[in-house]
Amino acid sequence: MFRLEKVFQNDDSAFILFINFVKSLSIFLAIYLFSIFEKNSIYEILNFQIYSNSEYFIFSICQPLIFFIILSITNSSNHYQKNFLSFLKNDIVSFFLAYIILFAFFYLIQYNFILSFNYAYLTLILIILLLFLKYYFNSLYKNLISKNIIQKNVMLVGSYNEILQVINNKIDEIFVFKCCLMTDIENQNKKIVKSEIKFPIFNNEDDIRSILEYHFLGQIWILNGDDKNKTNIFKKIIRYSVDTFNINLDKKINLKGQKLFLNKYTYEVYEISKFYGVNLLIKILIDKFLSLIFIIFSLPILIISSLIIIIEDGFPILFTQNRTGWDGRRFKIYKLRTLKNAKYDPVKQVTKDDKRKLISGKFLRRFSIDEIPQLFNVLIGDMSLVGPRPHPVSLDLNYSNIYDAFLTRYRCNPGLTGWSQVNGLRGATPNPEIMKRRMEFDLWYLNNWTIWLDLYIILKTFYAVIKYEGD
Repeated sequence: MFRLEKVFQNDDSAFILFINFVKSLSIFLAIYLFSIFEKNSIYEILNFQIYSNSEYFIFSICQPLIFFIILSITNSSNHYQKNFLSFLKNDIVSFFLAYIILFAFFYLIQYNFILSFNYAYLTLILIILLLFLKYYFNSLYKNLISKNIIQKNVMLVGSYNEILQVINNKIDEIFVFKCCLMTDIENQNKKIVKSEIKFPIFNNEDDIRSILEYHFLGQIWILNGDDKNKTNIFKKIIRYSVDTFNINLDKKINLKGQKLFLNKYTYEVYEISKFYGVNLLIKILIDKFLSLIFIIFSLPILIISSLIIIIEDGFPILFTQNRTGWDGRRFKIYKLRTLKNAKYDPVKQVTKDDKRKLISGKFLRRFSIDEIPQLFNVLIGDMSLVGPRPHPVSLDLNYSNIYDAFLTRYRCNPGLTGWSQVNGLRGATPNPEIMKRRMEFDLWYLNNWTIWLDLYIILKTFYAVIKYEGD
């Protein structure tokens, strides 16, 4: 529902931000409780006046805040560190640095602050609390991995020896090899290969799209992708939306100090989605909040529209269809039914003067009222408020044969509205040229996405619905 596996797809920045916030909040609560229990019983735990009049009041607000800021600034790694050394380096150093900064500030402003011996007890309690939280978050991180939320499902692409070289290395438990595409499988003894490689093996002729969809792949590693014999397979893979890396398996001395893949190999990013980490988490939260608000406000319109459809043409009220989602995964889209209740080709696009339309359907489609049920798709996580519009699966397959980059539109959740829609490309795409323009707008959005761009598109959508006619 929350696409957390995508939030953690390329780094742990969202998880790190979350635990930094929890640690800072826990310090605040611990100081609050200490201020109450220093001279009072548990019955006074909700007595805010005791807390506000205590000597710890200003300290309890400033210290956790400074601690959070220092953690956010000094933590250069985007990957969660589970070892005890990271606890000493990040938490403890930041904790005492926050003390020094705060006391120095009190001294500069000549704040009437008395450093009593009780602060030593409080400091010990807070360090024990941080240590407990470290063990707790290590356990939580491990649990998220076991539930495949933080794990990255990977397909390896390379020769038999290259694939063996990677799987025989000690790989971080975050990476899960779901399958591989072996470029020289026809030259190998298949029985031996299957005994050594315990996951599904494919060859150059297999359908990449089906593999991606079935195995829920998040990354593709092309091993030694600069080899000329991998040119054809690279051209096939790069047409799809999954994150793709070129891993150089030749061990070289890292003189430039660049970041290494698995701390061993140099690598190059072929294709990577911008939709991950803290920004994606914010986008998801905005989607959930606004879709819920829009559903509440649009309920009267949905009820009236449903009654009109029933009166004119009976049931069903909703139209559902398989559409292409993030990384090519299929989902069922919901729309108000605007076509007559008769047998027809469900994939054929609806045009402006289509005779299949209901009388009410013309009005519903003109103002995109039929799209309102897709707010439920947003709520359950199949779609976003903003993103490339999802097409029927067969239509995507057709246009992917015309435009190589077409399926790379799905590097994020498809949207209820999008950059192409607010620029006049609403409704049907009766010819390849119009579809090409839509694709170009969608790819621009994917390459330039920000939260602010999403909010701008949402606001502009209300204007676009009135200005540009739907089909």
